[in-house]
Amino acid sequence: MGRSVAKTATQSAPPLPPLPRKTAAQKARANAILAALKARYPDAHCELNWTVPHELLLATILSAQCTDVSVNRATPALFKAFPTPADFARATPELIEPYIRSIGLFRNKAKAIHATCQLLVERFDSAVPSSMEELLLLRGVARKTANVVLGNCFAINAGVVVDTHVERLSHRLGLSRATTVQSIERDLMALFPREDWCLLSHLLIFHGRRSCKARGGGCSTDPICLEYCSEARMKKPCATTGKKVARGRGTSR
Repeated sequence: MGRSVAKTATQSAPPLPPLPRKTAAQKARANAILAALKARYPDAHCELNWTVPHELLLATILSAQCTDVSVNRATPALFKAFPTPADFARATPELIEPYIRSIGLFRNKAKAIHATCQLLVERFDSAVPSSMEELLLLRGVARKTANVVLGNCFAINAGVVVDTHVERLSHRLGLSRATTVQSIERDLMALFPREDWCLLSHLLIFHGRRSCKARGGGCSTDPICLEYCSEARMKKPCATTGKKVARGRGTSR
């Protein structure tokens, strides 16, 4: 599906709190990683299917603790049955449930979708708001979901989406040693240019899904991982079997 982006709202990103201080060397290394990922994945994008902002908002709510693939299987019928926020608002969670039954936590998510669309209709004239503060008023929306919507629908770089792939790669690529999503996001915001924050998450997710996987990845042969990833440095091919052998965990740069 196509991805429409409203460029007119780029100026409404909120001011940022002070970010962690990073050295010039840390920023240069981060930008070298960014350049390598851009060259590898020139088509990196949000892999949830959507055409208008409210569809991406609802798809992202559905994607919590669930794969994009399973969400994309469910949303065509869901969006056909309820084309607008008003259609969702006029329904009930029980009427929404059958369309998302294949998705984990579908009952709670049906309630979140219904409540979110009611608020969109009642407070925002059925339009998805383009500010972090207003998005966080919606049920089922936390900072990660808001960042997805702002970056992809409105070209507003208010932060960096940190999902499980971005969290894993941030550690492996030596971009953050933080243990909370909030602190990882702030490290990434401090290291990378603001105009690249939305794209950065797509690039890391693409690499995490295709090469630098949680298990069974290609880190020992992937050029980007060999240069920057701690997982590749931890393992080397065995001379006799070709299988990877643990080297002993080192600290990320």
